[in-house]
Parts: sequence; C-alpha cells; structure tokens
Amino acid sequence: MTAISLISSTKCFGGLQKIYSHQSKELACEMKFAVFLPAAAEDRRLPVLYWLSGLTCNETNFIQKAGAQRYATEHNLIVVCPDTSPRNVNLPGEDDSWDFGSGAGFYVDATQEPWSKHYRMFSYVTQELIELINGNFPTVANKMSIAGHSMGGHGALICALKNPGLYKSVSAFAPISNPTRCPWGEKAFGGYLGMDSKEEWKSWDASELVAGYNGPPLELYLDQGSEDSFLKDGQLLPQNLVDACRAAQVPCVLNMREGYDHSYFYVASFIGEHIAYHARHLQ
Repeated sequence: MTAISLISSTKCFGGLQKIYSHQSKELACEMKFAVFLPAAAEDRRLPVLYWLSGLTCNETNFIQKAGAQRYATEHNLIVVCPDTSPRNVNLPGEDDSWDFGSGAGFYVDATQEPWSKHYRMFSYVTQELIELINGNFPTVANKMSIAGHSMGGHGALICALKNPGLYKSVSAFAPISNPTRCPWGEKAFGGYLGMDSKEEWKSWDASELVAGYNGPPLELYLDQGSEDSFLKDGQLLPQNLVDACRAAQVPCVLNMREGYDHSYFYVASFIGEHIAYHARHLQ
C-alpha cells in the first residue's frame, strides 16, 4: 500500500477534513489531496465523491469555499479533492502562465515532451488515486461518482465518458465542454498532446466523446451561470455538449442559473443539489 502522510486534520460538521501528501508513481512527484470523512465513516464504509477543481486551483479551494462538508455529512459521502496538476517538477515553462502547466493539468495524459513524464492527470485520477483512497479509507470500493468545476468539470466528464461504468454519476459546474474548439483547450491540448495531433485531441473532449459512449446508462448533469464571463468569451460552450448528447441520445441536463458567474459563490449556491444528485446514484 502506498504510504500517505497527514498534513492537517480539522473537525468540520461532525466529520474530519484532512489533507494528505504522497509520492505519486503516475506523476513522478509528490502530490497532495484532501479527503472529508463524515462521522459515519468511523463505523462503516461509505461511497466516495471525487471533485476535480479548475484552473489555478489546488486541493484546498473546494474544501475551503464550497461548503460541501455540510451536505457530505447529510448524505454520508466521503469527498476526495486532488490537486489540479503535478507540482515542482522543474519543467521549463511550468509556471509561466496560469492556464498551462502548474495548476492547469487539464486531466489529460500528455504525450509531448517534456510534459509526458509528469502530466498524466487522467491516469492519476482514474487509477492511482482511486487505489490510494480505497486502500487507506473506509470506502465502498465500487461506489464512486465524480464532479468538478470549469477545467475540473471537463475532467469529470471525460473521466466518466472514457471509463464506462467506473462512476455511478457525473456532474459539472461551468465545464469546459468542447475544449478542442476554445482557446483554453487549444492551448492546453497543443502543448500536452501536440499541435499536429488534433484527431487525438478529440479523445479528450466531452463533446466528441459522447458520440462513441458505449456503457451503462449515464446522464451528464451540467450547471452553468448565465453571467459567467468565460461563457460569454466562448471558453465553455455548453450548448455544443448538449447538442452532441442529443445527437448521440445520451441523457443530459443543463441547469442554467440566472445571474450567477463562474466563482465559488456560484458553486457554493448549488453544491448541495449536486451532492444530493450523486447520493441518489450512490445508494
């Protein structure tokens, strides 16, 4: 079993909000993750909700700003939040911009040098992290769901679509829904996957993946604020994903939230609905 080191433990809504570090084999560096253990975890195994955060975030943003612990306690769910990229791997340019490199792993497995050695967030989230959590905490190993925000919403969607049956449900706040067609995605995919590999890009794009989805029934549960500046700038493109789902006959719900922006004020306003949604699928 991979060793994990406790960094902090804080009582919250009767449970414990913890942060750990470990040496990741997949990413070849030290990584941190947050895990919330409701009080019920003291005497029985519980399902897990994985949360993927967005650009510039780390393992702390969600646990400090979303207020999710209240609802995780109510529904008896363990909540796990990994960091958003490898850290301190000393790659040239890793800290040069906020939307590529550190804090911006995009949840893909990079194929381009020098990123390919460390930037394997997809495999980390869908394999190594799950094994780590199931090996160290009182989980129901086959009951997990995944959610995320912005870049992390993109990550949650592709993790679910590329691993049919792995997650019981998926939801996303303001996801980057069609990254092959937006500036953020073009920059990240060009750097991590190569500018000459645009066909390969499609295998990391939820709006492209739904057409080939072949697995247990899966609904995409999407949330979007109407006053999100990134929506208006063409970075998120949720309607493209809704249209692709309709064409592929994949169930999709898009909750448009009037007046809300891209911030954690918005996420905190509706995280209770999302956790209740996942709890229904994890029973």
